[in-house]
Amino acid sequence: MTRRYRSRTLGVLAGTMAAALALSACSTGPEASDYKEGDPYTLTVWTNFTGEAGLAWFDSVAKEFEASHENVTVKAQHIQNEELDGKLQTALNSGDAPSIFMQRGGGKMRDMAKANQLLDLTGSAVDSPELREKLGDVSYQALTIDGKLLAAPQLVQPGGIWYSKDLFKTAGITEIPKTVDELAGAIDKLKGAGITPIALGGKDAWPAAHWYYFFALRECSTDTLEATNNSLDFSNPCYEKAAKDVVDLAALKPFNEGFLNTSAQQGASSSAGLLANHKAAMELMGNWEPGVVKDLTPNKEPLPDLGWFPFPQVASGQGDAKALMGGKGGFSCSAGTPKKLCGEFLALMNSEKNQESFYTAFGSIPLHADAQDVVKNDYDKQMIGALNEATYVSNFLDTNYGQKVGTVLNQAVIELLTGKTTPAGLVKAITEAADRN
Repeated sequence: MTRRYRSRTLGVLAGTMAAALALSACSTGPEASDYKEGDPYTLTVWTNFTGEAGLAWFDSVAKEFEASHENVTVKAQHIQNEELDGKLQTALNSGDAPSIFMQRGGGKMRDMAKANQLLDLTGSAVDSPELREKLGDVSYQALTIDGKLLAAPQLVQPGGIWYSKDLFKTAGITEIPKTVDELAGAIDKLKGAGITPIALGGKDAWPAAHWYYFFALRECSTDTLEATNNSLDFSNPCYEKAAKDVVDLAALKPFNEGFLNTSAQQGASSSAGLLANHKAAMELMGNWEPGVVKDLTPNKEPLPDLGWFPFPQVASGQGDAKALMGGKGGFSCSAGTPKKLCGEFLALMNSEKNQESFYTAFGSIPLHADAQDVVKNDYDKQMIGALNEATYVSNFLDTNYGQKVGTVLNQAVIELLTGKTTPAGLVKAITEAADRN
């Protein structure tokens, strides 16, 4: 997601946030060190916004910024979510990075920070006390390293299981599953009614890996998860238990036929499309799912029976049932971008007005406290409630572990589902990747 905002994502927008703005930050203006207010300058932005509503939202923000900044031009390139990380890493490594780009946080951001590729936004317009109060210190803390704010928060995308209320009713499911055993019971009822229980876009790897991430969230304690983010030590038995949970789930045969060749978000035959068209009852995704599903329904309207519930608890788990996982991302500026311009652009993106319209465009819960009164859908209110009660909020694990380890983890989950590796083999693969990192 990655979605993952799989962040795997702003994906949030995962499916909905798929856009990127490309061109060198200094291609049509002076070097950042020489920039003075009023000088001609081109801010280039990369996002993962691909839906029409998301593109319109960004264009509106860009025009508003240009109107208040003489001689400044905003140029955008919108990139498919699954392609963004690779293109961005290439651009950063070549010194031809965009001025502003979507940031997934976690280990990926730490790697960029170590390479001195990010602008320190501390003290800029987006770091004002007023905006911090409205967006919440927690969202800033997730994007701060060694006291430096390296990205501006844009949203938190709690993941969970999205489902069709109509298909649940057809299958006779009257209670939302709170445990994995209850989820297994729901799967059995759906199969008995001739309904595919779970849509899975295994072709893109990360949607399948989500199942491992969430099982790890339930099997591992908060202390273990946090320690592993820094140490990349996977010796705690909970990580192998999470892999066994994935194997046990797959043994129920809950997924759509051909799930290994199914994409996550592209077209009616994607996993999101199966949910959108009532061809499957559930999908595990971040809170970008409603926007993605909306674009894949026959009439391009929101799915009226769409519901959400937190990932169920496992009986042996050390993790808290109220712990959440999701993208905690935002936007970073590449080193060399004028700090004043970058900070003001990111602050504008996070204004109350633009956070309200952001929710309308993407269906992603607004961070800005004054913008949350626009939330109308029951599932969004549920997620806000879950966030308010959360004992811990983890980023997606591939983001936490960095690109090298995260990529190995995602592929290892696919191999787990195909029988090419075992739970112990998965742990061995990511441990070896961490040792090489």
